[in-house]
Amino acid sequence: MNEPGLKDIWVYLSASPLLGLTLTLVAYGLAYRLYLRTSSNPLANPVVTSVAMLIVVLLVTGTSYSEYFEGGQFVHFLLGPATVALAVPLYQQFSRLRQLWLPITISLVCGVVIAAGSSIGLAWLLGGSPEIQMSLAPKSATAPVAMGISEKIGGLPSLTAVLVVVTGITGAVLGTKLFEWIGVKDDTAKGIAMGVAAHGIGTARAFQVSPRMGAFSGLAMALSAFATALAVPWLVDLMLFMAGG
Repeated sequence: MNEPGLKDIWVYLSASPLLGLTLTLVAYGLAYRLYLRTSSNPLANPVVTSVAMLIVVLLVTGTSYSEYFEGGQFVHFLLGPATVALAVPLYQQFSRLRQLWLPITISLVCGVVIAAGSSIGLAWLLGGSPEIQMSLAPKSATAPVAMGISEKIGGLPSLTAVLVVVTGITGAVLGTKLFEWIGVKDDTAKGIAMGVAAHGIGTARAFQVSPRMGAFSGLAMALSAFATALAVPWLVDLMLFMAGG
């Protein structure tokens, strides 16, 4: 009996939901091996590399995103349990959290306001349309929250989703190097900054650095999503009022 070749395997997978799941797992596995081979260089972030691999494969094979997502949705489903599981390392850091609740709160408020305000301001200065400005405002929140806020304030949820991913990847790639350049060494401070600025993708990178950094990044990601949902609509109204005045 002849052993199935690569072409036979591809034909089988392309006819079932296993295609998206298999592609995702293989791409991330290869990307993570590359990441380890580069001594965990942030420029070889496995999220960035695996996304690039998947795009190339889908384009070369002519596979539509809807076909891919039939299997990819199984990984997407795990985002919920993975987010809930962030409570475990956070509980392990609970004593430190109680000591730092005030500076954490101040950092979150400042981070959310600056992230949204600077995005709107820069887009306005560069001549961006109101829709683009509103789409940029919630980009530092996690994707489901950011897309909901974008729709509410008059942005384009699809554009916001892309901006959220780009923001997360940029933070994950450049964040740790930036901390080195400016001399930030405390993992708690780095985790809060990463979670506020780069949400889930940044949190994944934070856990690669240390459990403490990952725990506080997960906390900041969740709290900043809540704060963004409350503050951004108000901030947008205020900036529009000032611009109109």
